Formats: sequence, structure tokens, C-alpha cells
Amino acid sequence: MGFGMEMLFVLMLGLLILGPKRLHTILVHMSQARAELQNATRGLRSQLAAELDAAPGAGKSDCSHVLLGECELCSTFRPVLESRQAAEEGAP
Repeated sequence: MGFGMEMLFVLMLGLLILGPKRLHTILVHMSQARAELQNATRGLRSQLAAELDAAPGAGKSDCSHVLLGECELCSTFRPVLESRQAAEEGAP
């Protein structure tokens, strides 16, 4: 059975159980809820895109943006890098 046949079966079952007036009101409420969900999703996507565009260099992993002076990120990882270099130089 395809999606159309399943949907037709659900609608016919709903028509038999609920009746035409209640089925109509339920379908109206479901379509309004779907529209609100789509609107919220669209707003979330646009807000996320705006935040990602507003953060320049947030995804950079190197310190090419620093021309002079110390980089806070590099100074945090400097002891780890120095210990690795010392271990490599001491290894035969």
C-alpha cells in the first residue's frame, strides 16, 4: 500500500469514528499546528544562520588571525605542545 492508500484509510476510519463535524475540526487544528511548527522551524533556521554569519572566525582552528603578540588559545595549549616536542627530541 502506498502513502495515499494509508491516508485514505485513516481518513475513512476517522470519519466513521468521529463523524464529519468533529473530523473537520480536528483536521483544522492539525493543519494549524503544522503551520505553527513550520513557522517556528523557519525562524529557528534563520536565527541560527544569522548567528553563524555574525561570528567571524568561530570555526578557525589555527592562529593565523594573530599578527603580533600572544594568542590566548595558543598560550593555553603551549605546555602540551612543548611536552610533545621534548618527548619527540628525547626519543631515539
